[in-house]
Amino acid sequence: MQDIPLGTRGSFAMLVRPPHLASQFKDSTLPPVFATPMMILMMENAALNAIRQFLDPGESAIGTKVDVSHMAATPVGHRVRAEAEVVGVTGRQIQFRVAAWDEAEQIGTGTHERVVIDLKRLEKRLANKRPASS
Repeated sequence: MQDIPLGTRGSFAMLVRPPHLASQFKDSTLPPVFATPMMILMMENAALNAIRQFLDPGESAIGTKVDVSHMAATPVGHRVRAEAEVVGVTGRQIQFRVAAWDEAEQIGTGTHERVVIDLKRLEKRLANKRPASS
């Protein structure tokens, strides 16, 4: 991992479609609005996009903590975007300020953390968790 400057920013945008709605994604009794887990997905993608250029070959960064508020509802058909800014780096741990907007207003805000990992090491750890074949 290369040094990641504070203030580094990334973004992610998407169009809200029916599969992204709380009523489709989670439970049919919920209103047809953009689901909170989808907003968090956007924020995590924005954070990864912020630091992608600083990762060495064979590295990635996985989410370890999310603390966000979903402040406003967004209907299907709206374009939404998330932005992330690096606000702290402690070793392999990276802290972000995240926010999201739809076409009319800010819809979310909070913090997010990711940790830089070695993909080969992760694969070995996952292999140890797989059940032995009979």
